[in-house]
Parts: sequence; C-alpha cells; structure tokens
Amino acid sequence: MTQNTTGGTAAAPASTTTTTGRTARGDRITADVRGSGPGVVFVAGAGPFRAVDPITTRTAELLADAGTTTVVFDRLGRGDSPAPGRLDLDRELDAVAAAIDLAGGSAVLCGHSSGCAISLRAADQGLPVTGLVLWEAPLELGAEETRAWAAEIERRMDAGDLEGATEHFMKDMPPEWLAGAKASPDWPAIAASVVSQRADAQALTWATRALADGGLAGVPVPLLALTGTETFPGMPEAAARLAAAVPEGSAETLAGAEHSWDPEPMAARLARFVLA
Repeated sequence: MTQNTTGGTAAAPASTTTTTGRTARGDRITADVRGSGPGVVFVAGAGPFRAVDPITTRTAELLADAGTTTVVFDRLGRGDSPAPGRLDLDRELDAVAAAIDLAGGSAVLCGHSSGCAISLRAADQGLPVTGLVLWEAPLELGAEETRAWAAEIERRMDAGDLEGATEHFMKDMPPEWLAGAKASPDWPAIAASVVSQRADAQALTWATRALADGGLAGVPVPLLALTGTETFPGMPEAAARLAAAVPEGSAETLAGAEHSWDPEPMAARLARFVLA
C-alpha cells in the first residue's frame, strides 16, 4: 500500500514514500514520508490537506534534506484519509499517534493554526512528542468566548447545517476569506469538510482554558511559538503568552504573511530546533 517517488539528481529533494497508517480505532491515514533522522510530523489546521498545501510539502522536502524524517498526513475526513462518523478530538489524537508511528515512533509536532491546539493536546496527553513548533496558534480569545464559539459550531454540525457551521468557524477570520470560499465553485465541498473541524474546535476550547488556568504548565517538551512578520492583531501576544505558560517555551518571529510561513526559513528554523 505504498507508492515511491525518488528524485533523479543529487540536488533533488529526499525521496518520498506515500503510505498509510492505521489508528487504534481502525481509521486509515495517508501520509507522505520523506528523509531519515529525527521525526517531524506536520499537523494541519482547519481545512488543508496534502493535495492543496504546497507550502507544507515544500517545507517537509527541505527539512528532510536537512537530516530528518518528515511526515505530512491528511487529517481524518480530508484528502486521502476518509473517515465517516463523528470526528472528535480524541479520534484525531489517535490519527496524530499513527502519524508519529510513521515518523519512527517519536516526533516533534509542527502545528499550524488550530493544528497547534491539537499538537499541544497530544503532548499533554503523553503521546511520544519530543517538541512542539507552533505557527500562529489562534489563542488570542478568552476561554469562555472560545467555548461558546466551539459549542455553536458543534450545534450547527449536529443539526446538519454544514454551511452555517463553516460560516461560524470562520467568523473571526478576515471577511474576504469567507467571501472567497462562498464564491468558489468548491463551496459545497468546503462546507461539507467542516465535519473534520470538530476536533479543531474542541482542541481550541481546551487550549484556551489551559492557557488561562495554568494547565499548560505540565507540557513536558520544548515549545517554540512562531508568528509571521506580517500577521493578525493578537497573534504575537498569544505566542508570547503560550511560550510563558510552559516550562521550556520561547517565541519568535519568522518570515511569513497571511497566516502562513515561507518554506525556506521555516525549514531552516525547524532543522535547528529538531537537531539541537
């Protein structure tokens, strides 16, 4: 159940193996695995998967060339990781554990956006996580506000109102993002995929509460909170709070804009973190 693609020149990226893993609950995840060395697993936020995320793919290629094993996987209910039923946080954490297995049994987690909260919860729950690199964790809102936001998303999902759930998930994002999504011919598919974001909403509810009440003090691994040089209001402050909330935390700014990073400097910074 694997497919191998190997670059043809010395300057080409490390070879890529597209493979599958199984979670403890029997869900299947599909992942691209590259390189050899300490493991790094990329945990996407709301929406992205391998086929539509060239930035993460390029970062993983560069990082694999630096001497690591990188895993980019489709989260449950996305891309090539189909999963019916209720995709809650516990089920997603099982998928993260399966991705860590593909990385060699332990890994640094690189979370993006709400994937940061899932990564934090994975470390908190004792998964074999060796470090956390978190890009623009959206923890700027208060715990109660986040809880109410997440509860409304789940209410709309459970009522079958997937478009409404998507709109509510995106309500605090730049309005042009939602307008662009609704104007796209892919809008029905975008709305249908919101079922995979229940885990994001639940993880953000937990993370904002843990950030407020000191619950992150037990996170047992080094954490690097990153924000882009061009970012949204509140993100740098949230990164600083996050770094201060864990025993081994730091916060930095790195090249990036529109809630995303530049692959080359991100890969270089990840390599320093992982190989230190």
